[in-house]
Amino acid sequence: MLGMFMCMCMLSLCTMIFSWEVVQCGLFFLSFLSIFFIYCFSSFSCLSVMMGGDLLSFSLISLSCWICSLMLLASYKIYMNNFDSEKFSFLVILILIFLFLSFGCLDLLMFYVFFECVLVPTFLLIIGWGGQPERLQAGIYMFFYTLCASLPLLVGILNLYGKSGSMVYYVLMLNGSEMEMIWFFIFIIAFLVKLPVFLLHLWLPKAHVEAPIAGSMILAGILLKLGGYGLFRVLFLFQNFVIYSGGFLLSVGLMGGLFTSFICLRQVDLKSLIAYSSVGHMGMVMGGIITLNSWGCSGALLLMIAHGLCSSALFCLANLVYERFYSRSLMVLKGLMSIFPMLAMWWFLFCVFNMAAPPSMNLFGEIFLMMSMISWSRWTMICLILLSFFSACYSLFMFSSTQHGKSWMMFPFNEIKVREYILLLLHFVPLNFLVFNLDLWSYWF
Repeated sequence: MLGMFMCMCMLSLCTMIFSWEVVQCGLFFLSFLSIFFIYCFSSFSCLSVMMGGDLLSFSLISLSCWICSLMLLASYKIYMNNFDSEKFSFLVILILIFLFLSFGCLDLLMFYVFFECVLVPTFLLIIGWGGQPERLQAGIYMFFYTLCASLPLLVGILNLYGKSGSMVYYVLMLNGSEMEMIWFFIFIIAFLVKLPVFLLHLWLPKAHVEAPIAGSMILAGILLKLGGYGLFRVLFLFQNFVIYSGGFLLSVGLMGGLFTSFICLRQVDLKSLIAYSSVGHMGMVMGGIITLNSWGCSGALLLMIAHGLCSSALFCLANLVYERFYSRSLMVLKGLMSIFPMLAMWWFLFCVFNMAAPPSMNLFGEIFLMMSMISWSRWTMICLILLSFFSACYSLFMFSSTQHGKSWMMFPFNEIKVREYILLLLHFVPLNFLVFNLDLWSYWF
């Protein structure tokens, strides 16, 4: 773990000295090294008093390394045009370092610091390399929306330290008083905004629409998972309060996912549709974590990993189309199957994986989550059936709207390059081949 951190620091220096290819190879090396950590340290391991982790931490660190390496591969146009490529690479490595420290930190206060530090390079990515003038508004909207929601979390952490004398996850012991019930909601509101759940999601579509492809990939692939990771840690500290408020939080997650599914069916912007679908999936993740049983927590972890890969691939596909036709409107993007037949296959695969079709990890994650939530309350079955149905509806709507119909494109455009097919393949392989080792994630809790 310490070696990985040193490698990340070295990579941040390499961005100023070596070429894009060297940094790219270094990130892929880190990705495979992090996968090795998953198999070697599947139980809790402690590096120091403040640093350590379990399978949850190492899995999300591996996902972070993999997505960051794919971010550079997807942003090759920045390096070809030499559009501040060294600064761009440095920001990507900086995001990875902060994510590593967030997922590997055992101290609540340090987790809060790194949790907020991730926002700064992400904000700079959006305003520096976004394609539209509205990127500044979207970046400020995201920054202040998440920062203001996190300020009560800092007060709660300091109050918790005053009561218990410690800020380490595994040392904290809480007394079930009325005051702590209030602090429970103060704690989780910051993570519900980052997740995000319905009604607290308003920053997400704005940020996705104005962000460059690297910004969209890191937002959908990793930053939303910070909210899920925080919920994992905090809810286990407040287990006695989850018994009383779990039904309310579960209904917020499921009903919010259902409402965002309706919104997806009315979208005409391709990136907005993918962004709103993330809110629905994260609602199911929240429901699984609330149950606090082995099926729910394992399913939440599986779906977070699967969603990070699938949504990142969908944003890559949307970016491939945008770079050639300069439009995200579903009214304009018609008949892509006749123009790019090979790309239509990738559109179909990732759209059906987004609706949890076999053999992807999405299917197994949703099965685990459904079993856990139905065991919590049988009434959730109605909402889960509707959520699965409308998830299939908007996924197939996205595929049919872009691939079928008459194309209106009358000007020449570039063909899909081999590098872009490799980018999609590197999303596809872990999303489907990790199902052969599901027992690693199924019994971590």
